[in-house]
Amino acid sequence: PTSAQVSAVPQPGSFHYTLDNDVLTTEQRQFYEDNGYLLIKKLVSDEDIERFRKEFVRICKKEVNPLGAMIMKDESLKSQYGQSEEVVNKVQDFQEDKELFRYCTLPEVLKYVECFTGPNIMAMHTMLINKLPDSDKQTFLHPMHQDLHYFPFRPAARIVCAWTAMEKANQDNGCLVVQPGTHKEPLKPHGYPKWEGKANKLFHGLLDEDEKTPRVHLVMEKGDTVFFHPLLIHGSGINKTSGFRKSISCHFASSECYYIDVKNTIQEDLEKELVEMVHKKYNATSVELRDIWNFRARLVQGERINL
Repeated sequence: PTSAQVSAVPQPGSFHYTLDNDVLTTEQRQFYEDNGYLLIKKLVSDEDIERFRKEFVRICKKEVNPLGAMIMKDESLKSQYGQSEEVVNKVQDFQEDKELFRYCTLPEVLKYVECFTGPNIMAMHTMLINKLPDSDKQTFLHPMHQDLHYFPFRPAARIVCAWTAMEKANQDNGCLVVQPGTHKEPLKPHGYPKWEGKANKLFHGLLDEDEKTPRVHLVMEKGDTVFFHPLLIHGSGINKTSGFRKSISCHFASSECYYIDVKNTIQEDLEKELVEMVHKKYNATSVELRDIWNFRARLVQGERINL
């Protein structure tokens, strides 16, 4: 069967979410199969992380302005700090920034990505998150969600996120929180949480969250990298410290993945919201969700087939 026809639930004694190679041990593969994530310690060097940090600061100061990048800020802090990293919460879509995009081409990262996607790898979605110290408003709390909600391509099993801590991440500064095993569940309806004054643009969350599902806080050191499935339910808490919590990430997909039409699905409202944003920013008409992802996508290994 093609990858699109394989059932979403793995058969006993087989690996559905990882591919055969000599990188992962049987134990690591089984852990990912069971839990939907895998943490690799000290994968990215301090030297690389320092280079990414310096480039982030340059973007904050507007010394560089990457084409197509979305710079998300806390405007309420602008008068106090001006153009600096004290204001910028996220740099999204940095695929045109040569220095930051190096992250998506690091051989040590791609070696693991290939275990999930196969040899033909597209970098689909890039983010550098600078979780700012938060107030009682909990502005930068990201509700529990599934990343596949944002993606109009399939199959989900050939998509993986690589998320690298740029400094120590723990419960105090808002580390990632995951619900192990939820990658075996279907995509659920998402929307803005009903939080008074706390919803960030496009920070969608599960509309019906099961509070009883066990959660794991991923405590990570600088350079640690977690790989996780796009259906894994996850989020992050608030940063209760006075410092920042930086991370850099990329969602990768096999170039053999294919686009789907999200009309008349639970992703339809997301498409409308994103298309409206693109229309306002670029005055573009007749844009579909797949067009936005085509713009973001970059081949990083192998050959481009569908995406």
